[in-house]
Amino acid sequence: MLEDSEQKAFERWVDRAVAIVEECPHRLLCICGPTASGKTDLAMALCERIGGEVISADSVQIYRHFDIGSGKPSPEERARVPHHLIDALNPLEAVDAISYARLAGSAIADVRARGKVPVLAGGTYFWVRALVMGLVEAPAADQSIRAKHHAIVLERGRAALHAELAKVDHASADRLHPNDVMRVSRALEVYELSGRPLSEWHSAHGFREKKVEASLVAIRFEKGELTRRITKRVDGWLAGGWLDEVRALTRRGYGGARAMGSVGYKEVHAFVTSAGDDVESPEAREALRNRIIQATRIFARRQQTWLHRAPIEWL
Repeated sequence: MLEDSEQKAFERWVDRAVAIVEECPHRLLCICGPTASGKTDLAMALCERIGGEVISADSVQIYRHFDIGSGKPSPEERARVPHHLIDALNPLEAVDAISYARLAGSAIADVRARGKVPVLAGGTYFWVRALVMGLVEAPAADQSIRAKHHAIVLERGRAALHAELAKVDHASADRLHPNDVMRVSRALEVYELSGRPLSEWHSAHGFREKKVEASLVAIRFEKGELTRRITKRVDGWLAGGWLDEVRALTRRGYGGARAMGSVGYKEVHAFVTSAGDDVESPEAREALRNRIIQATRIFARRQQTWLHRAPIEWL
């Protein structure tokens, strides 16, 4: 249950979102914001008001079986409001921003063809940007180069791969965290294939011409309040069987799935596969809880940094 003040604020957000849709019905409303900020709740309340359907922009919810730690809407919630691009892929299937934009575009067209209103909601802002602004047409992926980068990470660590990128593309290295191995590898791959830094490709593209007409909104909380929301959510997921879910996923061969490397799942997977004798002790579980909360807070700060560079109306 929300406090009275929270409920009133939430109702104001919904009213504002409804007004944005009514002002420009041809534009796609995208609800962004950091993790635990309430994107799903806002999207569902909006859709119930306007006859809408949710198009998910979440790089973990798109995979089947990764349910608890992704904050995936419950079956009851999805019965109330149709959701698209949730449980769309098997855990070992690959998906990138380009393929996501293609899937999302198809889902949006389908929703509109049935006379409904599509509402995009999710925290994977790179995917939102790929849909709305398009992506740089840089060289295609090269699996041999990616295998080489993977070997560097295994042998020398993530920081070593990031250092290789910094030698040839300072701008991309400054923008990307060393732990973001996939994007670090991609930036280095582009340089190795083209002899041109990815940052130059981005500069030439400019992201000035929209591919999809859209309005972006995001929910902002004060730092302490967002931390409280993150903590409450992590506690609920742990109490709701998150560890058992990850154990089951690991037994099914999904320990190396991309989604298992996401914030929270990564920490839980390391915990449940630990050989330590005290792994199930209250002290070990409390330490795990704190690691997840800290990792999620760092991730939320990074999300806010990305979003502050975007043309977004903050609620």
